[in-house]
Amino acid sequence: MSEQTATPVVRRGDDVAYEDVGAADGLRKGVLIGEADGAPNLALRRFTLAPGAEVPRHTNEVEHEQYVLAGEYTVGIDGEEHTVSAGDSLFIPAGVVHWYRNDGDEEGAFICAVPTGDDEIRLVGEE
Repeated sequence: MSEQTATPVVRRGDDVAYEDVGAADGLRKGVLIGEADGAPNLALRRFTLAPGAEVPRHTNEVEHEQYVLAGEYTVGIDGEEHTVSAGDSLFIPAGVVHWYRNDGDEEGAFICAVPTGDDEIRLVGEE
């Protein structure tokens, strides 16, 4: 679908379905806007990270731009740890090892924008 034939879409928050992400207990994802909505270039997703949740080290085939909405949690990116909280932004290039850990008492939440299409996730063992 080209941008010229795309149709505008407004999705209400109550219409977004959230599902558990198999790679980690306590991680949930809702697709806010994506290919199924006719978006030709980007998918906009919202993730929640429960207190105590950890997402293992992994890579993605596509870049990720993220904006932290709530909570405070740790993100490991390319061997460095970063504590992030509401208002912080992240850029994770394609193929870069990253992970998440929520040691806090409140849920973390972030928006993640990625190019549309397939995004293979590869878990990475400890080195």
